[in-house]
Amino acid sequence: MNNILVPFILSLLAGLSTLLGIFVIFLKNKNNNVISFSLSFAAGVMICVSFSDLIPESIDMLKDKFQNFPLFIIVLIFITLGMLLSIFVDKLFPNKDNKLFQVGLISMIAIILHNIPEGIITFLSASTKLSLGLTIAVAIALHNIPEGISVAVPIYYATNNKKLTFFYVFLSAISEPIGAFIAYLFLKPHLNNTVLGFLFSLTAGIMLHISFYELLPTSISYNNKKITYAAFIIGFLFMYFSRYLLSI
Repeated sequence: MNNILVPFILSLLAGLSTLLGIFVIFLKNKNNNVISFSLSFAAGVMICVSFSDLIPESIDMLKDKFQNFPLFIIVLIFITLGMLLSIFVDKLFPNKDNKLFQVGLISMIAIILHNIPEGIITFLSASTKLSLGLTIAVAIALHNIPEGISVAVPIYYATNNKKLTFFYVFLSAISEPIGAFIAYLFLKPHLNNTVLGFLFSLTAGIMLHISFYELLPTSISYNNKKITYAAFIIGFLFMYFSRYLLSI
């Protein structure tokens, strides 16, 4: 039972962390530095977990099936596919509309599409290796906070309705455990190291694209590069050292 319950709880907590993004609407003045720091910190966390956990785990799971040279090419292909998937979601739901409410709504849809596979990965990784699942859950939880901000801020400033804002951010958050539930019902019985290796590489690609092409550029756009650079380094180092504590 614990093999099912613990991974699901991790997915649930990672998803519910999105709700922490609502705290921004309680600030009397919009604090751009807080948003900039959160975005860059999340990018540092995601890039670290991609290079220090997901990609090495993918290589380790695929090494018995593939030789060294084809193995790295295969991992690179699935990382690229993950990036292309993330780009497709961005193109499908562009967030350049003039109306704030529509921006928040489209951001919510895009985040749901990102969170469902994240819930799948958190559940599957925790089912396979708990320490890796914990690491991924922490990384996802940290970057879900600025995702919550990206939904909460435009919707609240458009409607001035905290209850409605909470509802839309909650929809974004609950999609994570829904992904875990999908993994349990349909994917877990058919999994093996090869499938997991592909999924980890795919997820690394998604995280790297979100970090380099969304989180960091948006953080820099708030015109405080010192905060962006410092937050990125702090996020990267936080994840780098915490992964060892989580594996104990």
